[in-house]
Amino acid sequence: MGSITVRHLGKAYKQYPTRWSRLQEWMFPFLGERHSNRWVLKDINFSISSGEAVGIIGVNGAGKSTLLKLITGTSQPTLGGAHTTGRIAALLELGLGFLPDFTGRQNVEMAGQLMGLSDEEIRTLMPDIIAFAEIDEYIDAPLRVYSSGMQMRLAFSVATCIRPDILIVDEALAVGDIFFQQKCFQRISAFVEAGSTLLFVSHSSGTVLNVCNRCLYIRQGELAFDGEPKEAIDLFQAELLGRSRHASISTSVHPEGDKKWHEHEAFRHAPALVGRNGSIATTRAECVGVRFVRLDGEERQSITADEHVTLKLDFRILDTLDDPHVGFKIRDRFGVVLFETNSYCMDKTLGVAEAGSYLSVQFSFFLTLFPAEYTITVGLGNHGYGEGLFREVICYLHEVNTFVVVPNPESIIWAGMTNLRPQLSFETY
Repeated sequence: MGSITVRHLGKAYKQYPTRWSRLQEWMFPFLGERHSNRWVLKDINFSISSGEAVGIIGVNGAGKSTLLKLITGTSQPTLGGAHTTGRIAALLELGLGFLPDFTGRQNVEMAGQLMGLSDEEIRTLMPDIIAFAEIDEYIDAPLRVYSSGMQMRLAFSVATCIRPDILIVDEALAVGDIFFQQKCFQRISAFVEAGSTLLFVSHSSGTVLNVCNRCLYIRQGELAFDGEPKEAIDLFQAELLGRSRHASISTSVHPEGDKKWHEHEAFRHAPALVGRNGSIATTRAECVGVRFVRLDGEERQSITADEHVTLKLDFRILDTLDDPHVGFKIRDRFGVVLFETNSYCMDKTLGVAEAGSYLSVQFSFFLTLFPAEYTITVGLGNHGYGEGLFREVICYLHEVNTFVVVPNPESIIWAGMTNLRPQLSFETY
C-alpha cells in the first residue's frame, strides 16, 4: 500500500542578474556566488497514509506542481526530502513522451514499457486500454492525426491501466468531453475505494470536495492549511479575492448624532455577523442580517421544499460605496456550491450607498432543493466587472447562516439536488 511522507521539503531555483553571471560563477568560483535563491517551496511537512484522498489547492505559482515533481522524483529538493512507499502512477503531463510519427498502438507499447510492464502484460491490457480511450478506429493511425482530446484520452487510459498504490494527478482530469471525464472520475474513485492513495491537484473546488477527504492549501510556497477540504477552499477563495487569509472582523463606532443612524433603530445595536475561517471583513461595511422571510413576512430557518421565499441581506455602510453589489451562495453539507449569484450578475444597479446608511437587499425564489441542511455565504463588493468579479471586496462571509429544507408532503417523490417539478403527459395509440 502507498504512503507519502514529506519532511522539511524546500526547493529553490538560482536566479542570475545577467546572462553572463552564470558563466562567471562557473569559471571563477573563487569570486563567490553570483546568484540569488528564489524559494518556490519552503519547509513543507505532511504525511499521507495509505488509502487517503488528498487534494492540493493554491493559486498559479504557489508551488503545487513543483511539490508533485519532488514527490515523484522528477525534480530534486534543495532541502529536506519526500519518501514514498508503493508503486506510483503520476499524471503530471498527459501525453508527455508520445511520438507523433508512431501509431497509437506503438505509443501504448512504449509507454507501457516505461511503466515497467512486460510485453505480455501490455498485450493483455491493450484491449482494455483501447476500449477505455474510445479510439478503436484510430489506434493504428499515426498519433499526428489525433485530436488533442484523443491524445489525452489515450494517455490517461495508459497511465491508469493498472491500479497503482499511489495515484498523483495534476489537473489532468479536464480531458475529453463530459462523458469521458465522468469515466475518469469513476476509475479514480474505484482506485481509492480499492485502497490506492490519491494526491490530487485542481483549481476546481467542487471536484476537490467530491473526490477528497483532506486538503492541503499551498500559499506562496508554504503549507498554509492541512485539514477539511471545505475549510481549505474557503481560505483559497479568500486569496483569490485578493485578501489575506488572516482577515479579521472589524467594527466601528458610529456618531450618535447621525440622523440616519437613528432612523434605522432595528439595526442600531445589531452586531456585525462573523463568517467562518477564510471570511473577509473591512472597515467600510458590516453585514448585520441574513434571514429567510416567507410571503407572510415571517422569518424562518426551516423552509418547506418548493416554497417561495425571500432571502434578505442587510448591511451597515460605514464608508460611501459608489457602485455596491450584493450576492449570496448556497452550499450543501459537503461544501458543494448549489447556487450563487449577485446583483451585478443579475444586471441590477443598487445605486450609491452613503456612509452611515443601511443597504437591504432581497432575493426572491422558489427553494426547490432536496430536504437537508444548507449554509449561506454572503458578500458585498464595489465596482463589478467581467462575469461577476469586483474591484473591491468589501465583505465576504463564509457560511454566515444555516437553514433547513423540510419535505413537502404535496410534492412528488424524487431524488437528486433540486426538484425540476416535471409535468407529465402521455398518449396511447
